[in-house]
Amino acid sequence: MSEEETLGIEVILNEEGLEKAPSCPHGPTLLFVKASKGVEQGRRFYACSACRDRRDCNFFQWEDEKVSEVRLLAREENNKIKQPPYTHQEYLTRYRQFISLPLAQKRFCRDCQLLLLPDEWTMHTAHQILADVSLAQLRRPSQLLHPLENKKTNAQYLFADRSCHFLLDLFATLGFVKVLCVGTPRLHELIKMRNSAGNNQVMKSLLLDIDFRYSQFYQEGEFCHYNMFNHHFFSGKSAEDVCRTFLLEENNERVVMVTDPPFGGLVKPLAHSFNKIGAEWKIQKKPENCIQEMPMFWIFPYFFESRIKECFPTFTMLDYQVDYENHALYKHGKTGRRQSPVRIFTNLSPGDIVLPAVEGYRFCSLCQRYVSSENKHCDICSACTSKDGRGWKHCSLCNTCVKPSWVHCSACNHCALRDHSCGRLPAGCFICGSTDHKRRACPSTAVPQQNKQRKGKKRNGLQEKAMAQKCTLTHTSRRKKCKLKKKTSR
Repeated sequence: MSEEETLGIEVILNEEGLEKAPSCPHGPTLLFVKASKGVEQGRRFYACSACRDRRDCNFFQWEDEKVSEVRLLAREENNKIKQPPYTHQEYLTRYRQFISLPLAQKRFCRDCQLLLLPDEWTMHTAHQILADVSLAQLRRPSQLLHPLENKKTNAQYLFADRSCHFLLDLFATLGFVKVLCVGTPRLHELIKMRNSAGNNQVMKSLLLDIDFRYSQFYQEGEFCHYNMFNHHFFSGKSAEDVCRTFLLEENNERVVMVTDPPFGGLVKPLAHSFNKIGAEWKIQKKPENCIQEMPMFWIFPYFFESRIKECFPTFTMLDYQVDYENHALYKHGKTGRRQSPVRIFTNLSPGDIVLPAVEGYRFCSLCQRYVSSENKHCDICSACTSKDGRGWKHCSLCNTCVKPSWVHCSACNHCALRDHSCGRLPAGCFICGSTDHKRRACPSTAVPQQNKQRKGKKRNGLQEKAMAQKCTLTHTSRRKKCKLKKKTSR
């Protein structure tokens, strides 16, 4: 089942709809519709491209809705208010002033996430202040700034240095000189640090990220405020020109794009944006160059493989497990998983990508690619079939390899966990039980509010007695908790 069917929401990405889309603080909105098995179930509507939660961005407009002039003006004003407090140029002016200050006057406000100038200190006296900000700290802004950990919008789970250095070494080995970092600030800053360390081969990098705070630390040719869900550059044509210039492969400077989107984001809008970047790169290519696709590395959990390959059929999933420094599960060590579920999807040949043997990867001569040590080759499937890093086993009845903890169920006629609910129907509507739609699209919920109120009054005696008993138990437990708190406080 696809991502949109699971959510009951489908995104419509035709160019006409994108051109007519109204804007919210995160740029042009996207057109959505409630759907069941690809069949539209209601009116189309516009909503924020970046935020899936209405609490983060509450923009909503029906596609066929006529919006008054007053409302349009109010919306435009709201969009302006929610933009960054300074332009990129103003941030750079402030940065130059900040750099010229003595160390004792270099302060950073943790609450406002802002580099402070001396005449602003009095406005931040009640805030948490980091004093004596060094040049080394300014070179690593991803460590200075608080990560934005909304998993659907920002999800700044930063690469561990181990994964960053693997990627950078790989790009250098493959001959890439320019790296377009889409939502990968940690990778971008390590490239700049390597260059400042005086390495012989200088690698160029451009960061595209929705987090405007990086405007404080990077020049216009190094950072663009960008929304990857709608391919929107917040600074307009000037930022688009910066990206377009970076994609030029002058003097044989090969370009590769690496992206690490929020895991809660929709795959189709992301793929649409990445295709636009690829199309822009293709325009810049010289006719004699035979490569037809822009080299890309998309970092995402392995269970998104089918959705990514639906959008990019030429992509292959590598076995390399990407780690994150500030994620509770997706990292090595005692507090993380033994295997990270995050993988690299790329349109480059897997045989050309050497995975480190010291981390347990080996070369499969039959598959002609590097795989994890536990990923054994299946002669029946003619492939190393494991997806999660463990050794999978072949089921002759299913005629495919499955996870080692799964067993074949004759009642369900497929492999599943040993203690699964046998014969369980496919997930559907929790209200009426139908498998044709989800709860949100259930026609049973389309009951007038007056009818609901009338139905609420028609409770029989048993229902009322049960509710009263439940309320009594709730109040009793609350009183016990209050008494316990009073005793412990004494």
